[in-house]
Order: sequence, then C-alpha cells, then structure tokens
Amino acid sequence: MARTPAPDLQYSGLDELLGYRLRRAQSAVHRDYNAAFDDLKLTQKQTGVMWLVLCNPGVAQGAIGAALGMDRATMMVIVDRLEARGLLQRVRSRKDARQRELVATPEGQRLMKKVHTRTIAHEKRLKQLFTGTELRTFERLLQKLQSLEDTVEE
Repeated sequence: MARTPAPDLQYSGLDELLGYRLRRAQSAVHRDYNAAFDDLKLTQKQTGVMWLVLCNPGVAQGAIGAALGMDRATMMVIVDRLEARGLLQRVRSRKDARQRELVATPEGQRLMKKVHTRTIAHEKRLKQLFTGTELRTFERLLQKLQSLEDTVEE
C-alpha cells in the first residue's frame, strides 16, 4: 500500500524525540509485518502468543501474557479469538483444576509452520537494512530500552 506523503508540517522538535522516532520505526515494521502476513489473518500479538504456546505446550495464559507484556484482558481477547479459529485450545490444568493451560491444535501447528517460514524472510528483510556491526549495536541498544520495563512501576 503506497503511503500518501504528509504535507509540510512544522514538527517543532517532535521529530527529534526518541520516543516519537521509535514509535514511527515500530509502525513501519508493523506495516511491513502486516503486508507479509496479511493472508494468514494473524496479528503480531496473536503470532507471539501462538509462538510461545507452541514452544511451551500446556503453559498458563497468565505466563504468556507476562512474557509478552500484555494485560489480562488483552490476553483473554487474543486467546478467545485464537480458540474460535481453532488454532489453540484451553485445557484444564492437571496441577490446578482452577487454571487452564494452552495448547496449539493441529491446525495451529500447521499455521505456525507457515509463520516460521515467513518470519525468517521478514527478519532477513529487516536485518538487511543494517551492517553486521550496526545490527549488533542496534540489538544491544534495544535491550537497553527494553530494560526500562523493569523500572516502570505499575
């Protein structure tokens, strides 16, 4: 989808703010992801949930939410949608009957094989924007920014 260029606007420093630039970069990556995965009808958040469920069969919904930084309500909506599509299911925990564990269905496993293949191509496309040194530096800097999560009080 071609983007319409923005008119000449005065940004008054907005375009120099780190948070603004990170958000714009994240939006560009998100649009690129959507273009690559649109026909699979799977959002980035749904992909993250499915990925972790596939790697951790029987995982608790709350553990996935915590790993992905999603609140309980968001996780519930995502799991409901994935379950309605027949990609995962909730099963009663053998350890605690009050809890539900998540497992990928055979359909979910098949879909995730496609997702893995496309993810490799998508990552390659992103990484090609950088030299090896730039990429290592970028990954280190992203980790520093991610560490902010440990300092934010809820």
